[in-house]
Amino acid sequence: LGIAQADQLPEVNASASVFNQRSPAAAGRPAVDTSPVQLGLSASWELDFWGRFLRATESARASLLSAEWAQRQVISSLVSDVAAAYFQLREQDLELEISRQTLASRRDSLRLTQVLADGGATSLLDVRQAEQLVFGASASIPDLESRIEQQENFISILVGRNPEGVVRGRPLIDQQQPPEVPAGLPSSLLERRPDILQAEQQLVAANAQIGVAKADFFPRISLTAIGGYQSSALARLFTGPAGLWTFGASALQPVYEGGRIRNNVAFAEARTQEATIVYQRTVQQAFRDVSDSLVSYRKSREVRIEQQQLTTAAEDATRLSNMRYRGGAASYLEVLDSETRFFNAQLNLAQAQLRELQSLVQIYRS
Repeated sequence: LGIAQADQLPEVNASASVFNQRSPAAAGRPAVDTSPVQLGLSASWELDFWGRFLRATESARASLLSAEWAQRQVISSLVSDVAAAYFQLREQDLELEISRQTLASRRDSLRLTQVLADGGATSLLDVRQAEQLVFGASASIPDLESRIEQQENFISILVGRNPEGVVRGRPLIDQQQPPEVPAGLPSSLLERRPDILQAEQQLVAANAQIGVAKADFFPRISLTAIGGYQSSALARLFTGPAGLWTFGASALQPVYEGGRIRNNVAFAEARTQEATIVYQRTVQQAFRDVSDSLVSYRKSREVRIEQQQLTTAAEDATRLSNMRYRGGAASYLEVLDSETRFFNAQLNLAQAQLRELQSLVQIYRS
């Protein structure tokens, strides 16, 4: 923008030169030594009668605003990425907590089964099945710990730090959620989106370039002036006769340039059409983003509610299976199946809670 604005102002240059020269002797005239000195100040100014520089400045200003909105879009995306990554981390923490609690419970169950087997009240098969539950829960813990450390590294890089641990806040299930998105919000809210404002300014910049291209059809009128001193010796530089100046105006009118100006105008108009289509596509994509995010939030919340009910049912089934097994009314295979279903239901519930929070992040982004 500063470069474009500078074209609207006069250009002033200063010059200075000094050198020694000797004229050889000729026709009885002795050799002459001189030291010409010249100091000058020149100025030129192209008058912007047809608005070429004005439209170029308008285009540059719009490009600057477009870049600023692009920067805000990056910031908005970064905020969303950090929030989504943090929710992912807290979900992994919850899975790790579930795995550890499940492992402790299954180890207690294994010890009880071993006691029963030692007393002849159950078979070695039940012990082996109880061991499967223990090993299944313990096998998930190292993988979760690895994923948690990698997620911490990812978040550290997002916030501009070297890989390190991340301080935790509220658990995943205690994360505060914003109020419900009210129905009937005006679509004019989308005008705040940085990508739409960026595309709008790109359209303004492209449209202004048409005026720049059309201005080449008209003559360029320039004013020039030169003033200063010139003398054959430094001692006489600032005397009256040493002064010099010129002032004039010139006009340059294109006569034949092989269609360059006409094609340049057509090119600028095509770029404007392209920017218009990009702007329309950006607006349409914004409506789609909002619609997708609202649908995703509504459906992910429904899934989370259903998953909560499934987890509650699986927990009760596990309790009943253990009671039946201890009462001799069921085999340990029933306990194995119900324990596995309950463990998977807990993990699926954590993932459903994560998807609900991430859909909120998507609503913020859109």
